[in-house]
Amino acid sequence: MRYISTRGGMPPKKFSQILLAGLAPDGGLAMPEAYPAVTAAELEAWRGLDYPALAFEIVSRFVDDISAADLRGILARTYTAGAFRSDEITPLRTLEPGLHILGLSNGPTLAFKDIAMQLLGNLFEHALARTGEDLNILGATSGDTGPSAEHAMRGKRGIRVFMLSPQGKMSRFQTAQMFSLKEPNIFNIAIRGVFDDCQDIVKAVSNDITFKQRHRIGTVNSINWARILAQVVYYFKGYLAATTSNAEQVSFAVPSGNFGNVCAGHVARMMGLPIRRLIVATNENDVLDEFFRTGCYRPRATTETVHTSSPSMDISKASNFERFIFDLSGRDTARVKELWRAVDKGGAFDLSGTPLWERMADFGFVSGASNHAARIATIRETWARYGELIDPHTADGLKVGQAHREEGVPLVCLETALPVKFSDSIVEALGREPERPAGYENLESLPQRYVVMNADSDAVKAFIVEQVAGQDWGTPPALLSGAYGADV
Repeated sequence: MRYISTRGGMPPKKFSQILLAGLAPDGGLAMPEAYPAVTAAELEAWRGLDYPALAFEIVSRFVDDISAADLRGILARTYTAGAFRSDEITPLRTLEPGLHILGLSNGPTLAFKDIAMQLLGNLFEHALARTGEDLNILGATSGDTGPSAEHAMRGKRGIRVFMLSPQGKMSRFQTAQMFSLKEPNIFNIAIRGVFDDCQDIVKAVSNDITFKQRHRIGTVNSINWARILAQVVYYFKGYLAATTSNAEQVSFAVPSGNFGNVCAGHVARMMGLPIRRLIVATNENDVLDEFFRTGCYRPRATTETVHTSSPSMDISKASNFERFIFDLSGRDTARVKELWRAVDKGGAFDLSGTPLWERMADFGFVSGASNHAARIATIRETWARYGELIDPHTADGLKVGQAHREEGVPLVCLETALPVKFSDSIVEALGREPERPAGYENLESLPQRYVVMNADSDAVKAFIVEQVAGQDWGTPPALLSGAYGADV
């Protein structure tokens, strides 16, 4: 298995060569040269597997430069009942016949990002142990990637995490999960702006090849192929849990902002998983919904990005969308480069009326948008009807999913996070605080460590250089710089 770039400018590479890299050198995203096909007989044989064994069957088809024994060990260490509070790792909860929620939020930070991030941390550690090198991870978060990445990487020697987040745009719980960490390898940078500003900085730094190589910059955002690969597994797990026969098709409703989660579903479908529909659910930041309805992909400016009560989806530039267009175009790298040349300059593209738009039906996508009133109503109705408490993002997915539900086709809605991470919305919907898991009782009252910066990639690069130069692996971050915890 080798990997190429969506923009055609990267020689084919093995998995371990792209694992730590993030963006390809040409600014594109890594993709497998071809998707491995899963036969009906193989899918049937997987019905009795536990999660680590199922993960091995899928991941090993994309990773052939890590020995089978090492890969099995990494997966077994990652997907444990101790880490995910369930032997099933991603248990399926049935609301009514044919309507399910796939529980993805049982990990350390109570969000679906843990499924991929815990694996990524162990893969990074394995790769760095072979080379003896350090890695400086630069990431951006709209709320859940940051906590998941930091908790997966905390305390890992040789790995530093520099996480950008939009100042004041995450929930108080999400913010505290990140900013209260004391480990000396964790650095939080609050950016004056929105998530897209943070994401643009990560891409700008990644595109500075000299800086990236000199300072060993890697990424944990879903532009990292390993993140997508890890998420492919739970689509297979959800399908097998919701069906009794391969003759059945299943539709998945997926809350989506950066197109990473639903991109994994697209990969699973391309491998042969019997997925009827991939239902893309957005909030008021409806760039993806607009595309799937009209063919026009029109990323919004910072000033047009709305701060909502499902903040992890407050994204107007969907990084992983390029991966889907790569497949839609028949892997035409010249066309992808042409389309993203406009996007990278702040423009848009419109595929309506083109041969590419005529191919859309082959990929099973439909979409819809939700809003604050719909989220609150869905939380309230789901609790009243099923006794199931859901967070605002999952509510977006359930609302849009049910609008596209088809008779006789099981609908699996992907859970995004536990409700405790968004208590303000739960209080508004139900008039009470959500239950807190043990260990999170006083999270928001803990001391917080972070710096505040303008949306300036050069300033972020300077901060990385300063912290790496002064790094003492035993010294808390607050002691590394007089500016830490203040404006920069």
